Amino acid sequence: NNNNNADDNDNNTDNDNDNNNDNTEEQYKARAKILILGMGADEQMGGYGRHRKAAHNGTLRQELDMDIGRLWERNLGRDDRILSDHGKEARFPFLDANVVRFLAALPLRDNCDFSLEPGVGDKRILRLVAHRMGLNTAGGLVKR
Repeated sequence: NNNNNADDNDNNTDNDNDNNNDNTEEQYKARAKILILGMGADEQMGGYGRHRKAAHNGTLRQELDMDIGRLWERNLGRDDRILSDHGKEARFPFLDANVVRFLAALPLRDNCDFSLEPGVGDKRILRLVAHRMGLNTAGGLVKR
């Protein structure tokens, strides 16, 4: 029986490279010209390990403010050059002025809660929104 339908072919996607012993991945070129990036989320919502230490030292607000203040110099210029080199543009929803103002006005305990484990307490508000949207796996990922 020679029934090669789309369903049969789609089921083989996990095994497509089984015969390829050189462990190379197939390259994919995205056609999208505009990318939505999460830049600023870690810096504003306690997403880095050093933020947990700063929270225990009582210096979390200062650490977050420092991260936001230097984000423009440390990350955005570099990332813009990389994206431009690949013909892409970026949008940064976490750096929208209204989002930045909203997060800065929140009490720290609503933004992040370091009494909870990593993947739960860091970026707490973002994780709660993700869970409400049904993005449970994404909402529990620990920063690598």
